[in-house]
Amino acid sequence: MPEQGATPPVPGLVVDLADGVLTARFDRPEVFNAVSGEMMLGLADLLESVPARDDVRVVVLTGTGPAFCTGADISGEAAHERFDVRAMDVTNRVVRAVVACDRPVLAAVNGIAAGVGCSLALAADLSVAAASSSYLLAFTRIGFMPDGGASATVAASIGRARAMRMALLAEPLSAQDAYDAGLVSHLAADDEFADLVATLARRLASGPPLALAATKKALNAATLLPLEDSLERERSGQSVLMRTADVAEGMAAFSERRRPAFRGE
Repeated sequence: MPEQGATPPVPGLVVDLADGVLTARFDRPEVFNAVSGEMMLGLADLLESVPARDDVRVVVLTGTGPAFCTGADISGEAAHERFDVRAMDVTNRVVRAVVACDRPVLAAVNGIAAGVGCSLALAADLSVAAASSSYLLAFTRIGFMPDGGASATVAASIGRARAMRMALLAEPLSAQDAYDAGLVSHLAADDEFADLVATLARRLASGPPLALAATKKALNAATLLPLEDSLERERSGQSVLMRTADVAEGMAAFSERRRPAFRGE
């Protein structure tokens, strides 16, 4: 008998429910958990189902292997031709579902969180960083702009100057620096990471659900008021960039493991 609110299995996304903790795990370690469109659709469906479920008290997002999630899978030939505004729409669905969910969402960042993986980690209510993890808004490296609400969530957490540095220069931020800057809520040594995640998930799962939901709603309203406008600006901007020669060059350079030559075209 399927579990309450169960969604169909999605390749690359492992879902587990135990003691009120719903865990969604990115499970493509061979590509550092880069996400496919199918994975993002599955995650959106899963998150959107949570408010109607009485068997879920907290949601945990994490990854398998050395990465949390390195963003969209742009490997292969003519990768840029697979991206259109529909990719932005499903990304925005996931981010909206994370923020709107009336249960706490915890990102357990076990390794590098890059691109939309970074955006998702930062959209979560709590983000636990393993000491060896890092955060990277890698979008400009391939000719894109940040999306997944990162233009709102990063600035809300660490301010405009640091957000600009992360977004414009695409410089990785270590777990320690991310914690010191206020980008993440918790930091743990690698060998203590799993225990801390489990402890926090249990605390949240046993907490007062109505109070947690009201608290999350109030804090998001106070700090993420620009999120909806940011998602729409990112969608519009990314839609234009998707059609540029610079993005085609950026994706080709990524696949060919070389430095891109951007021409502003």
